[in-house]
Amino acid sequence: MTELARPVAEPFAEPLGEPAAEPAGAARRERPRLLGLDGIRGIAALAVMLHHCYLLAFPGYPSNNGPLWAAWLFYGHLAVVVFITLSGFSLGFSPAQHDWQLGGGARFAHRRAWRILPPYWAALVFSLIIAWTVVPQPDTPVPNGKSVVIFGLLLQDVFGSASPNGAFWSIAIEAQLYVVFPLMLLVLRRAGAIVLLTAVTLVVTTIGVLAPHVSAVQLLIRLTPEFAVLFALGLVATAVLRAGERVRRLPYHWLALAALVPPVALMAVRGSVWTATHYYWVDLAFGPGVALLLAAVATGRPRLLVRLLDTRPLRSLGSFSYSLYLTHAPIVVAIHAKLVEPHVSGTVPTFWANVGLAGPVAIAFAWSFSRFFELPFQRYRSWGPLRAAIRARLGRPRPVPGPVGEP
Repeated sequence: MTELARPVAEPFAEPLGEPAAEPAGAARRERPRLLGLDGIRGIAALAVMLHHCYLLAFPGYPSNNGPLWAAWLFYGHLAVVVFITLSGFSLGFSPAQHDWQLGGGARFAHRRAWRILPPYWAALVFSLIIAWTVVPQPDTPVPNGKSVVIFGLLLQDVFGSASPNGAFWSIAIEAQLYVVFPLMLLVLRRAGAIVLLTAVTLVVTTIGVLAPHVSAVQLLIRLTPEFAVLFALGLVATAVLRAGERVRRLPYHWLALAALVPPVALMAVRGSVWTATHYYWVDLAFGPGVALLLAAVATGRPRLLVRLLDTRPLRSLGSFSYSLYLTHAPIVVAIHAKLVEPHVSGTVPTFWANVGLAGPVAIAFAWSFSRFFELPFQRYRSWGPLRAAIRARLGRPRPVPGPVGEP
């Protein structure tokens, strides 16, 4: 899992249907859910885990040295396009219902931090323990104190440091997108979707063109600026949910297919090395197709796909996809290094051993991890309600003071 093999960004967008405002500290309410989107998260998270199993079994990145039937697993990085676009779509749901109003910058920042940081910090501790006591990430030095500070402050895409987890690179980028999200909403509200997409795309394209020739601009590539376009595409795609029936009935699934065929064909013709070294432009090429696919699924088409995505196993996997993303890499690497590599010979048998051993362990661990470090922070929006829920679960209700003078 080298830096070039960075697989995905976080599958952890806010649940759809969130109201524009709710009392501070209130427990999470039941909210409308768009069918199929949890399933997309689940599939994408599973693909990332399989991608890492694949890279460990078939080394040589950016050359794709695996068999043809499994070659698609080499391109796990493209899940980043899905996750970032879906993040913009999910966060845009509530503003789209309220004239693109954010509902308060401080409230937004608090809820993002409350939702993202506790699981991330817990996974950081877990990853450091594995790296220090079992095995570090491939082709990466053992993390040190600098790593703890940089990754703890979500600065890993700004400052270089030994990584405790090959998937953490994208969490910092997602956090930076949250910073520009209010500005995107402002432009969308005052100038419209075309102006927003044009402005963001123009800036990102300029960076991409100048980066090979201007060293100062080259430094910006480290921040993966193309993700801003993907995020904006997802945000704009949310407008389909507030559109009239005529717009909602457009064949978005066929439009998505038409938009995705050219970049897929280009990748097939140019090969893995070219694709991996041009992900900046490949990501941008995939963005419109993914945004159209999200619009299609959100409007219930194609029905067979939506029904498949809304099956219970995929919904369940999507419910803890953030935890799976955060914790799978150390588990996959440790099981490969300690159990598979010493006892299994051959690349294909190694791949299946990675999948068969590390896959179930990673999924089971992520499910348990989410019960402690993710789901409670989704259900309760501040420390007060969360502490009360913990006391209730432990059977220790908080004592209620009696009247003054009562013993």
